[in-house]
Amino acid sequence: MKHRWAALVAVLALSASLPRDISAQSSGSSGRDASTGSALGQNYPNPFNPETTIPFSVGGAPNCADQGRQYRVSLRIYNLLTQLVAVPVLQGGSVGVAGGQALENVLLTCGQYTAYWDGKYRNTGREVASGIYLYRLEVNGKPLFRKMIVTK
Repeated sequence: MKHRWAALVAVLALSASLPRDISAQSSGSSGRDASTGSALGQNYPNPFNPETTIPFSVGGAPNCADQGRQYRVSLRIYNLLTQLVAVPVLQGGSVGVAGGQALENVLLTCGQYTAYWDGKYRNTGREVASGIYLYRLEVNGKPLFRKMIVTK
């Protein structure tokens, strides 16, 4: 039992330091990248159980300079050990991309989008455990990070 508490304390200490380290890798703590005009919003609800929605935009939306340009977009969810947990799906769809498609190397035009995650592990379909998870939006190779909390 002591080992479990020690592990919990270690995970909580790591999670407290992660946002600073992650924001240093991205273009800022605001969840924006000026080079691609992409933005990653905070998931809602947060904390959540069992599902959540993640807003994001690409190409400087809603004031798009180049409407026809396509961006390679991936959105992934990781646990605190940086293990891939899930890939959310596009909600609602867009031109050329169907709703419900996994957001992994998808070509999207300038716009505002919403992703959906059902709170389940990618390969097993089981619900994830309570805790802190990270989600990473990558637009043309430029990453943006945020964290979310799952409660049971």
